[in-house]
Amino acid sequence: MDTSKVRILQQNRASSNIIMEFNHEDNATKLFQAQSHVFNHIFSFINSMSLKCAIDLCIPDIIHNYVQPMPLSKLIASLPIHPSKTKSIFRLMRILTNSGFFIQHNVTENELEVRYELTDASRLLIKDHPFSMSSSLHCILDPILTEPWYQFSTWFKNEDPTPFYTKNGMSFWEYFSHNPKHRHRFNDAMASDTRLVSSAVMEKCKGVFKGLETLVDVGGGTGTFAKAIAKSFPQLECIVFDLPHVVSGLQGSENIKYVGGNMFEAIPATDSILLKWILHDWNDEECMKILKNCKEAISKKGKRGKVIIIDVVIGNEKGDSESIETKLFYDLEMMALLGGKERDEKEWAKLIFSVGFSNYKITPVLGLRSLIEVYP
Repeated sequence: MDTSKVRILQQNRASSNIIMEFNHEDNATKLFQAQSHVFNHIFSFINSMSLKCAIDLCIPDIIHNYVQPMPLSKLIASLPIHPSKTKSIFRLMRILTNSGFFIQHNVTENELEVRYELTDASRLLIKDHPFSMSSSLHCILDPILTEPWYQFSTWFKNEDPTPFYTKNGMSFWEYFSHNPKHRHRFNDAMASDTRLVSSAVMEKCKGVFKGLETLVDVGGGTGTFAKAIAKSFPQLECIVFDLPHVVSGLQGSENIKYVGGNMFEAIPATDSILLKWILHDWNDEECMKILKNCKEAISKKGKRGKVIIIDVVIGNEKGDSESIETKLFYDLEMMALLGGKERDEKEWAKLIFSVGFSNYKITPVLGLRSLIEVYP
């Protein structure tokens, strides 16, 4: 029997087995549940794009400024939309309410009198919120970062370092160095995140900086974290260390100065180093180079020195399924865009010990990320 006939017979048997499954009610229910699961993943981009639409229309800011739960009719009247689109706002708000970004109050049966208020999540999307994530949303959902995902399967079949490279013919960092608009948006997103993390560190882990004399914030950008540390510890001399074009023109203060350089070449001598969300950008070999330079920079301080890493540790979520998923999302984002990765504790330990550090301590008190103290 030729292969084409064999294939047809196999397909017919498979179809018959599937049809037989529907003869049992439980099997039919499971199949429809599976279909719904698949559809939800196919359509999951709609959650992201609906949220982006709401931010573009300033819906969280409008509801926030109204102070009290806002009627749909008032919300529609406040939006810069075409009159023909007014009836569509309820449908947009419905999916965002289902996603946990708004609370809906049904005052009457009149759809236009439905009222909305913000949740903790949507408050983080108000533009003037000190920890606003609106810049992160626009950065991550920009086509320059979403289009490489269409090359994901192609990337698995070639030798390119990342899908981003497959799409753009250059690395993430090279592209951003030549595109000020995207670079500024990325820097804004990082600065906002750093304000949140630094506030939490100063509240929950302030003791990690006690007794230190000098600190180098490697990849510290415009110095958001260093400023928070310097304010709490005025006796601590802080250096913000980043690429020359990043720190060029930035003005320091009494206990903050900006130094340009390359962390893969050398890091200024110090008794402590801060690596906030740096190492997940790089593969293991690159991280080892960075950590070796860190070890050399603190070696003159003997056993007093340490490296303070703020990064994701996969596997310490304590059953929080949403945090697990977020970390896995970030892991693939690092793979697709930068060639980096998120690591579990075993992977962190391997990195830390492979460059000659003697011990480490993980404190999981920063939401998605942990504070890792590494000792020489």
